[in-house]
Amino acid sequence: MKLSSKIQRCGLSPMRQFYPREMAARARGVRVYHLNIGQPDVETPRAFFDAVGGFDAPVVAYPPAPGEERYVEALQTYYAGLGCSLEKEDILATFGGSEALEIAMACILDEGDEVLVPEPFYPNYTTFINVTGGRIRPIPTSAEEGYRFVSRERIEPLINQRTRAILVTTPGNPTGVVLSSEEMRLLADIAKERDLFLISDEVYREIVYTGEKATMLAYSDAAENVVIIDSVSKRFSTTGARVGALISRNRELMGQAMKWAQGRLCITALDQIGAARMYETLGEEYFASVREEYRARKDATVVALAKIPGVRFTSPEGAFYLMATLPVDDTEKLQYFLLDEFQDRGETMMYAPGAGFYDDPEQGRNKIRLACVRNAAELTRAVELLGIGIEAYNRKSEK
Repeated sequence: MKLSSKIQRCGLSPMRQFYPREMAARARGVRVYHLNIGQPDVETPRAFFDAVGGFDAPVVAYPPAPGEERYVEALQTYYAGLGCSLEKEDILATFGGSEALEIAMACILDEGDEVLVPEPFYPNYTTFINVTGGRIRPIPTSAEEGYRFVSRERIEPLINQRTRAILVTTPGNPTGVVLSSEEMRLLADIAKERDLFLISDEVYREIVYTGEKATMLAYSDAAENVVIIDSVSKRFSTTGARVGALISRNRELMGQAMKWAQGRLCITALDQIGAARMYETLGEEYFASVREEYRARKDATVVALAKIPGVRFTSPEGAFYLMATLPVDDTEKLQYFLLDEFQDRGETMMYAPGAGFYDDPEQGRNKIRLACVRNAAELTRAVELLGIGIEAYNRKSEK
């Protein structure tokens, strides 16, 4: 039976594809340090559990398709604190940032349309764009340039008659790059001038090590162009709740997005209530404490990586990821080796191989993404294991 060519253009997640090998390693009694998935061990705020535990309605009914009124109002208040006034019609509750991305792509892409995305990029962008008929046109970046990409000279030659959007992540996954206000302004200008959507994935907004917070929504003169992807997943360490938002002042886009929202009926009522309570009760003091925790984790990872011969990387400015180039031929093969054949004192580690973060996998063949989501001591040990594993892998490869 024939399967869709669209889904066949997608690959498995480089963050999750090694799960069976991980389970086999654990069955052998090996402890596995997880630096492959952005799953923090920072505790979810009690406010979430209190709100869900206090739910006392006799029926868990369908919430409205656009979102629970309390959750939408909480987002309005949150964005007002960023200096952005939003109407309820500008906000659509989604199953995390992932569904917001999927809805946005379904609304703007026809078969063969293109989205400009700085490379390396979050691998699931490939899935969301491919299954809606589009394709990624990468904006090349390099570690040597700090993964900076915002210039007319770099972006405008890539725009053609099939270009529909520019998709950026700030703070960046996987690079940790934080766009400056000048870079954000230029992106908004290019989108306006070339009649493109500017989709800004801002789920890591609070995790900027300088403490600054920004949003593309600030450029109200580009209101018809800007689309925000948001989520509570990383902001409140609530990845399993799957509560996010698609946000735009473009009413035509939001009107079309409502068709999708009504088709999937609604998102979960209890998770929206819990998310609303977190927005209502947690503020800058909470974000500052979490940011300092991630800073310590990032610093520990950077110090440990610097001790491994031949590893090259750029220290992130935000989020909790970094890309590194390893002195090996293939980081996917190295990951299999670490799970199938390697252990040091009964321990090994996982990362996300870099091939899936590039349009041309060969460009990422010797690269990895590390998620700095464990405590500093565990991160230090995990990176130590990486260094020992690289040495063992290369010895084996030379035989």
